[in-house]
Amino acid sequence: MPETAVEQLQRTLVQDLSQHNGETVLLKGWVYSRRDLGGVQFLTLRDRTGIVQCVGSQLEIPIAESVVQVKGKVVQHPKAPGGYEIQISELEVLSRAVEPSPVELPKVQWHVNPETLLDYRYVSVRGLKERASLKVQAVLVQSFREALIDAGFTEIFTPKIVSAGAEGGSNLFEVDYFGERAYLAQSPQLYKQIMVGVYERVFETAPVYRAEEHATSRHLNEYLSLDVELGFIESEEDVMQIEEMVLQRICSNLAEKCQKEFELFKMEAPKAPERFPRIPLLEARQLIKDHFGYSVGGKDLDPEGERLLSQYFQEKEGSDFVFVTDFPKNARPFYAYYEANGLTRSFDLLYRGIEITSGGQRIHEYPMLLESLKDRNMKVDGFEGYLEVFKHGMPPHGGFAIGAERLTAKFLGIQNVRYARAFPRDRHRLLP
Repeated sequence: MPETAVEQLQRTLVQDLSQHNGETVLLKGWVYSRRDLGGVQFLTLRDRTGIVQCVGSQLEIPIAESVVQVKGKVVQHPKAPGGYEIQISELEVLSRAVEPSPVELPKVQWHVNPETLLDYRYVSVRGLKERASLKVQAVLVQSFREALIDAGFTEIFTPKIVSAGAEGGSNLFEVDYFGERAYLAQSPQLYKQIMVGVYERVFETAPVYRAEEHATSRHLNEYLSLDVELGFIESEEDVMQIEEMVLQRICSNLAEKCQKEFELFKMEAPKAPERFPRIPLLEARQLIKDHFGYSVGGKDLDPEGERLLSQYFQEKEGSDFVFVTDFPKNARPFYAYYEANGLTRSFDLLYRGIEITSGGQRIHEYPMLLESLKDRNMKVDGFEGYLEVFKHGMPPHGGFAIGAERLTAKFLGIQNVRYARAFPRDRHRLLP
């Protein structure tokens, strides 16, 4: 194509078309959909900011997901997406798709052929809802970072190949490390505690790995963990207050920056109250039994118990968030600080019926850590590097971790957490 005014124009993004009504603009993006109605052709173009309807005639529009640039006049049109359409004067194909898309993005609906959407994730992730969920997650993580940096925290980066599990469990992915046995990190817990001895307040955003053979809508084998740890605390209450602050910033920023994304899911942006309700675990179990007639199974709260407790506090206090506190030792990792009565200074945070956070105060004294390991019949071997720091003075400290995909899914009403990650990893999936 000879050099024309197309090359001389600066690119305009779809989100900025309202600023160019009546003007000729240059758009670049993908063919989202196309149709021909009696000689009048319609092309829906998608760029990183949205979609727009383009109209022309005698055009050779390539198949969906081809990359094109369009020159045309911006015209107000109340029925078009975004209220504007482009009257095409020139169309150029920049990169032609060589075969039809395996997924028709304009027709994708949640819960329809879910495995197909994951099998062809390299295309389906381009869908409007799919990319909206990832935009929400990006803002969520950015807000997490901003809130903590403003509160005096330092970002850290810890190993993901380790010699032992952080929590002493068996749900570890084993790897061959130059002939030695090693594991993918199930948590940065031990390292972020060590780093409290350096910076006092630290955080990390990084993947973690759990070798659990589950097949549920709320679990992944690799997920993005948002981890926080802080020193010189009085109790777990200090940790809960930091988490409240972080979630308040996240919710505020999502409401400000992601309104279009929430509208696409027909959801309202989440709201975080100034103070989240708190209830001890035993009281929570009794409340659920008295109020709903449901007996919670296990030593923790089961999924139905979490749902009913959240329902109660939403109805009674208008809060989608609730802290459950005072878990027994056998329901917590070995490093959880515990009292003489066997209860730990720990908590879970529920949001709309599902746990999104586990946290609390940690043991900071060396003898108490050894005793905790002994109580659980756990060997000191493999934890020497972690234990060593507690010989050299550690302040009272605690922290929490948020699963980014699980929180994203709950905010947007996505029923399966796999669709809140670009390329999920579960027990059956290593591709794409």
